[in-house]
Amino acid sequence: MVTIPRTEYDNLKTGYAELSAKVEWLMEQFRLAQHRRFGASSEKSADGKSEQLNLFNEGEVSSDILVPEPELVEIEKHYRKRKNMVNDKLPKELPTETVIHELPAEEQICPECDGQLHVMGKETLRRELKLIPAKAIIVEHISKVYACRNCEKDDCGVPIIKAPVANPVIKGGFASPEAIAHIATQKFVMAVPLYRQEQEWNRQGINISRQTMCNWLIKATFLWLEPIYDALKELLCMRDVIHADETTLQVLKETDKTAQSKSYMWLYRTSRLQTRAVREANDQGGDTNCPIVLYEYQPDRKAEHPRFFLKSFSGYLHTDGYEGYHNLSDNIKVVGCFAHARRKFDEAIKGLPKKDQADSIAMIGKRFCDKLFSLERDFAELTAEERFQKRQALSKPVFDEFYEWLEPLNPPPKTGFYTAVVYARNQREYLERYLEDGRLEISNNRAERSIKPFVIGRKNWLFANTPRGAKASAILYSIIETAKENGLNPYEYLTYIFKNAPNGDIRNNVNNLERLIPWFVPNFCKANQ
Repeated sequence: MVTIPRTEYDNLKTGYAELSAKVEWLMEQFRLAQHRRFGASSEKSADGKSEQLNLFNEGEVSSDILVPEPELVEIEKHYRKRKNMVNDKLPKELPTETVIHELPAEEQICPECDGQLHVMGKETLRRELKLIPAKAIIVEHISKVYACRNCEKDDCGVPIIKAPVANPVIKGGFASPEAIAHIATQKFVMAVPLYRQEQEWNRQGINISRQTMCNWLIKATFLWLEPIYDALKELLCMRDVIHADETTLQVLKETDKTAQSKSYMWLYRTSRLQTRAVREANDQGGDTNCPIVLYEYQPDRKAEHPRFFLKSFSGYLHTDGYEGYHNLSDNIKVVGCFAHARRKFDEAIKGLPKKDQADSIAMIGKRFCDKLFSLERDFAELTAEERFQKRQALSKPVFDEFYEWLEPLNPPPKTGFYTAVVYARNQREYLERYLEDGRLEISNNRAERSIKPFVIGRKNWLFANTPRGAKASAILYSIIETAKENGLNPYEYLTYIFKNAPNGDIRNNVNNLERLIPWFVPNFCKANQ
């Protein structure tokens, strides 16, 4: 036996407790990292009867000897038509190319009597979808010049008149509206970087450098798309409910910043499209029958950026828990995101050993969140006023019970559960706000879904070279995503803009500018549904 002073013993005991807590925290982070790396990314909750998820559970799992056996009831036999789960179909308006298969002339002989065969009918064997790769042609614009024969004979002053020619999308360049629209949709819709497009064009014998394509996109954006972007921004700030989010972006050549530093792409968009509400009355709940999605590039994440962007906005702003949104104008009411609160509990559960997850206290918090989301799914088809009434009757009691459960909790610091509890407590003012108005949503998932196309593109083209290029990308993403939200074909819509904007003085003529807003363009710009 070794005798040590009491003080030293207490120090060792305290140190052991700290080390144990640190080891537990590291193990929690390790399990969470493993799940993020190898586990499913879905945050969906399992069915309340979790045993049903296991296909190999024995009957004893749900057995109860006190329950009597069910009575056998004979039912009439019936047949169910098998559903075809594949919805592939060929558009009727596609041109049809017919291939006729016939015997060679020397084989059109009867094998029985050597007589001449004749065509007795035709049999359609199959229909195939034939894809033709994009092809390029050179369009040469020639303007005829006119003069008067009589004046040539009788007058020394002969009038010369040229046939009018539409202005090009970029003066002095050889880019057509279709070419720029194609390059833009390939990069900002299909996430194909310019260097891959350059390789594809080179394989077809067309030598267009990525630098040229980049110049086309930037020039066309600031000439013709920026006025539309500004008009959409003004319309967005007139709405009563909008969403906001942000994500990182790397810009190589920023002033006073290293190439490895982070810049940010901010997103602002309109709120929900209410289904039955919009059908019954456009002014009831939801003001987004004309959705708008706007991106904005900024070199940092300072709160001054959303404050400046939203300086003319007054209403409800859906956001995540970022503190920068909480210092905006007094006319803006921030609405928190319950999906983020739920995610904290979900991560706390995933950080635990498998055997402890189902019965963990974090699971209780997650179930409260699941109940609130379940109620929102039930309210999805209601009008704003009906949804408000249902929330007051059903959702608010669950919300209050959730925070009554949270109040006495005292989780150990530096754990996933501690993070979840603190987040929920700190965000209560903002999380509760969705109960105030039936037009509001329980989460900011709408903004997160809208920022996803940019995130997917970023994984392919990785970074922007200059701030000017990053701003052009923000405008292009805004125009394209707004077009998609309004059911337009991005290629057709961009082509329409680049053909009409250079000839309409859209910076000074409001009527010509309005014709380019997504919900006012011709029907041929719409996507085939």
